[in-house]
Amino acid sequence: MKRKTITHAARLLCVLALAMTMTTAAFAADPPEPAQPSPCYPTAVTRSEDGGEIRKMYDLGPEDDPAGIPRSDFEQEGYHYTLTDLLKQELPANESRQHTETVSVPSQSKDMGAVLALLPQTKEFVTEDGLAGTLALKLDTVKVEVAGYGSATKSITATRTYPGLADQDTQYIPKSISDNGHSLTLQTVNWQTEGDGHFTAVASYSGSATSSYVKGYTVTADYAGTVSRINLNKIRYVAIFEGTALEPTPTEEPGDTTDPSLTDPADPTAPVDPTDPTDAPTGEKNSVLPVVAVVVVVLLGGGAFYFIKRRR
Repeated sequence: MKRKTITHAARLLCVLALAMTMTTAAFAADPPEPAQPSPCYPTAVTRSEDGGEIRKMYDLGPEDDPAGIPRSDFEQEGYHYTLTDLLKQELPANESRQHTETVSVPSQSKDMGAVLALLPQTKEFVTEDGLAGTLALKLDTVKVEVAGYGSATKSITATRTYPGLADQDTQYIPKSISDNGHSLTLQTVNWQTEGDGHFTAVASYSGSATSSYVKGYTVTADYAGTVSRINLNKIRYVAIFEGTALEPTPTEEPGDTTDPSLTDPADPTAPVDPTDPTDAPTGEKNSVLPVVAVVVVVLLGGGAFYFIKRRR
């Protein structure tokens, strides 16, 4: 009878020890974190003229997870953007469309022969969303405009002859004259004696003239053609973000300060009281469980030993 009692007590201790060990392991193990999808990056981004909408296009392959497309709010250029829709578009195997591109080049001449020498007949272009093609020049769209004007000043001179003067007196000589719309002033006078005793005055005048000139020209022209690309099992996702204009941040008044001692207890940035048992880290609580389990097993073992000894 005593042997059966001892065997039964030993089995009971083993069962209790195994149960406490499994309980401790269950509490100590952390749940596995879910795998995060790989981030996706846009192939093209467009923004409306008023800033109220931004569209981000993602061309994903069969192995890409659309869960990696960012959906969080963001701020840009004075607007707060929020995701309002995520569209899914099946892309054709071969995507193509007509495209027109306007180019602008500087020129020193407005002569059409010199202008056309600056414009090749065809050009290779790649659009913002990745379509490529060869575009041809449209001659009827070629325009030449003045890029700007400059000014230049030059000196001009003129000579006037005044014959039949009674004597060499400059009072008979005009002090200024007008020559082709420019005002000139007297500089020097040369006297010549005539055969009858009169004099001829040869007067020299000088002045300046300002003229404007064209600094250069700007040539614009359109190239048009077909652009295309091959999509290898791509799926396009279009994330549409609606924008709301941000209000200007109010300036802080000089006397508007907050007492650092008056900290909101719900504020996560407030200092933590190390003596508060409710703020103990989860890791410390989990480390206490194995110790409690060992103490319980020891107490149970001691009680069983005492019980067996009393029965004997």
